Amino acid sequence: MELLQKTGQFEGKFLVATPGLASSFFAQTIIYICAHNEDGAMGFVVNKARGMTFCDLVEQTDVFTECSVPQMASEIAYTPIGHGGPVDEHRGFVLHTTDYCGESTIPISETVFLTSTTQVLRMIANGQGPHQCAIALGYSGWGPGQLETEILENSWLTLDADTGLVFDQDHETKYDRLLRSSGIQPAHFVAGYGHA
Repeated sequence: MELLQKTGQFEGKFLVATPGLASSFFAQTIIYICAHNEDGAMGFVVNKARGMTFCDLVEQTDVFTECSVPQMASEIAYTPIGHGGPVDEHRGFVLHTTDYCGESTIPISETVFLTSTTQVLRMIANGQGPHQCAIALGYSGWGPGQLETEILENSWLTLDADTGLVFDQDHETKYDRLLRSSGIQPAHFVAGYGHA
């Protein structure tokens, strides 16, 4: 149990929702943890779409107030926007590869950076952004000790993060694919949860 007192140990990891969270916002979610310290933890759900595209996002916000929205390649325009979590749901965040680094970019791991400025959205729209990215509105947050308690209560599995899965746009199948690649059969995970 002492290991759970170590801050920072979940940064760059996946939290995978267990069946105990089936009736909450977090049902069958995968969260990429970006920060974990004595003040709490924060991360982004990486397998829940908001039902809007990148084109919708830039048209509905003030990303391009001084000029018109540029003509975007279809793979950029139709990129789905993720639902990062229930906190600050109107704020945008971009998890991305390390080939882009702005003034406010924060390194999360050796392969994933985080930027939350409109500048990175403009760069993406103009085809000059990072090679791969996951754009989300909102984030998931925990107060001091809250995440550790939820893990002890078996609400979450912790797994090494797969960068490919962070940027993968096939949100519908991510949860099952991650469980299977970890040696967990999704059907058994649900049926066998909580039984000795």
